[in-house]
This record gives sequence, C-alpha cells and structure tokens, in this order.
Amino acid sequence: MRMRGPEAIGITAHATGYVWARNGLSHPELSTREGRMLSDSMRPMMMLSSVLGGPTLESYLLARHRTIDALLERAIEQDGVTQVIEIACGLSPRGWRFAGRYGSKLTYIEADLPGMADRKQRALRRMGSLGEHHRVEVLDALLEEGPGSLAALAAKLDPDAGLAIVTEGLLGYLDREAVEGIWSRFARTLAGFRTGLYLADIQLSGDASAPVRAFRVMLSALVRSRVHLHFTDTRDVAGALKRAGFERAEVHHAPQVAAAGEHREDPAQTAASSERREDPAQAAASSERREDPAQAAASSERREDPSARLAHVLQAG
Repeated sequence: MRMRGPEAIGITAHATGYVWARNGLSHPELSTREGRMLSDSMRPMMMLSSVLGGPTLESYLLARHRTIDALLERAIEQDGVTQVIEIACGLSPRGWRFAGRYGSKLTYIEADLPGMADRKQRALRRMGSLGEHHRVEVLDALLEEGPGSLAALAAKLDPDAGLAIVTEGLLGYLDREAVEGIWSRFARTLAGFRTGLYLADIQLSGDASAPVRAFRVMLSALVRSRVHLHFTDTRDVAGALKRAGFERAEVHHAPQVAAAGEHREDPAQTAASSERREDPAQAAASSERREDPAQAAASSERREDPSARLAHVLQAG
C-alpha cells in the first residue's frame, strides 16, 4: 500500500527519530518501536549498498541533519537569529538540543500536524524540555492563513528579532506546486522580521548515476511513497527561491559545510598557535612533506562519504 502526504511524512518521522537516537543525537523518548522496525527492515539494502561503495540512507540522513545544525548554529551565533520555527518537526531532536544549548537566548517552536504535534509535546514534557522558550504548536504548512497557519503562528513572535524557519525531510513528499506555495509563504513571513532565514534539505535530480538511482528507490521504499525531485541543480533551486520572494538563495553541499566547521579556529587557539610558530628550518621541512594539490584532492575524495555527497541544504533569506 502506497502512502501519500501526511501518512508518508509520519512514517519518515519514526524512522529518522530512531536514526538520530541510534547515533547519539537524540533522547530515548524520541525513539519509537515503529522507527526501529522500519530501520531494521532497510538494513539489508543499506548493507549491500555500503559493500558496493554506494550511499546508505542512515549516513545520508545524518549528513543532512548535521549540515542544517551547523548552518542554524551559525545563524544564531553570528546573524541575530533568536527565534526558530521547525515545521514538520516530527521526532527531530534539534529543538531539544538547541533549547538546551541556548536557553532563554532562543525561542524554539516545534510545529507539526495535530497527531504528531501531540505526540511530540508529550515526549518533550516527559523529557522536561518544554517551557517559555521551547514549545510545540499545531501547524499545517499548506494553509495560507487562519488558525494552524504559519502566518498565525508568526504573528505571535517578535518582529524586531531574527527568525529562522527550518524544514527537514518535508519537501520531497510535496509536488512542485505545493513546494513553491510554501516557499512563497515562508518568504512573506520572514520579510516581516529583522533577520529572516530559511533552511531545508533538498534533493537534486541532476545526478542520475546507478548508485544514486538505487538510493532513491530505497528512500521511496522506506516511506512507501514517491519521493519528488523538483529541481535539476543548485541554480534551478536558487532561481525558484528568488521567484518565490527570497532576496538571497544558495545551496550548500554537506561535505563543504562539514569541512568549514572542522577548519574553524577560535581566537585563543589561533593566538596560541601564532606564538608557537616553527623556525624557518622546520617550516621548510614541513613544506616539503606537504601533498601536492592533486594528491590532496584525491585523498579528500577517498575520505568523503558517498552518502554525504547526496546531501544538499538550501539557505534563503
């Protein structure tokens, strides 16, 4: 039996919730028996793909989740975002983790359809996470206005502060018309805040290699529904976002975001490193041992997870 709309998204919420918990990113309350059964049912296919050097669903999910985390963290710490609405939040642990990290400096609202919102609220209450700055709201991303719409929820927030809207795992279950509709609503909403940011994972149809096609079959099998691929490449995505009303739009490749995070140094470490500079002879010897650019590129490609190569995250504002 094939599922559509909310049913397919709900199935995904259980599967991803289990993946986050299994990899130390979540709380046991956000991991369900349904999620474990779904994940276990996919394990033989994932193991085969991994043995053949292809992508695996679990590694892909982790790559996209961590990339959104990194970009949201940057927006909070550098760009003035103090309010977050995560739409179709499912059993994501992001709200719990970010609320715990930033406390009263951040208002984090998790939003979903009534059934999942109720389940998430009960889980977060048991975890002791709910409060003035972390709450769950009922929201339907397809509503233009009225109760349960983004417009109604955003009207309760501070327009003089920054707002980020996050969706993860949502867009692939909507047709292109629906995606463009929610993007227009997001753009109009964010324009009413001092700082506006939208983050979401996005799948591109431009890569039609055999391993990628097999991976998409696995993803569709997991949710028992077609996964839509609306855009060919990053320029196609950026163009659609700008037509929807965003002024700036770009698409990040997960490995590039991860590499930027790994190479970021804090000022104290940089100063200490400067004080411990090598003498000229040591510097020359170190320079001789460096890989040439071709060797470095080849080494990087060997280390890169094939699943991460499929993970893209859009950023618009």
